[in-house]
Amino acid sequence: MSGDTSGFAVLLGTDFAGKSTALAQLRAGSPPWCVVSTDREFLGPEHAAIDEIRGSVAGVLPGLGTGYTPEFLAGLLQIAVLHLRDQAARAVGGRTVVDSYYYKILAKCRLAGVRDNPMFDWWRSFPQPSRVVYLRVSEESAWRRCGRGARLNRLEYEGGRPGRDGFARYQRALDKLMREEIRQLPVTFVDEQASPQRTALAIQEALADEAL
Repeated sequence: MSGDTSGFAVLLGTDFAGKSTALAQLRAGSPPWCVVSTDREFLGPEHAAIDEIRGSVAGVLPGLGTGYTPEFLAGLLQIAVLHLRDQAARAVGGRTVVDSYYYKILAKCRLAGVRDNPMFDWWRSFPQPSRVVYLRVSEESAWRRCGRGARLNRLEYEGGRPGRDGFARYQRALDKLMREEIRQLPVTFVDEQASPQRTALAIQEALADEAL
């Protein structure tokens, strides 16, 4: 992992931890944070191709392991990684927060079966954030937020069907791998809050030094 840091922070967490909602709160704040994400609501019209790539990834998942290899999936996901890197590189003024950076994508690639890939070493050489804020969520809350399995995709649970046990096992494995990736970085853990507004406030408090 590169020792270089840049002018951005990263918001990280397992699936359905509440990152997207928290990021929307940060962007709407006063003063607002610049949010870098591949989620549609945070993409400008000049980055419509990123949303198309997300659609391509969704199209690959049903055939993962049969029609498509895990390496093929990782190749598609690298486009998202590069988008996050390129947008984070433009961070100025200490008020930029990046959604998961490459940490979550790398962990999901590993869980999909991609082990030692040269891409991973390249990603790890990218500039590192000044701080990672890690959202923690209970298994019960995450299960409820995913519609008790109705909203899950193939990269969010173990096994052939999206049951609670497979979801919980996957999320624990995802948490372990992501923590491995950030173990040398300054990390602040934010526990589950009573509302999105309180979550955003807790994140802002964790990022107080970076916001100066």
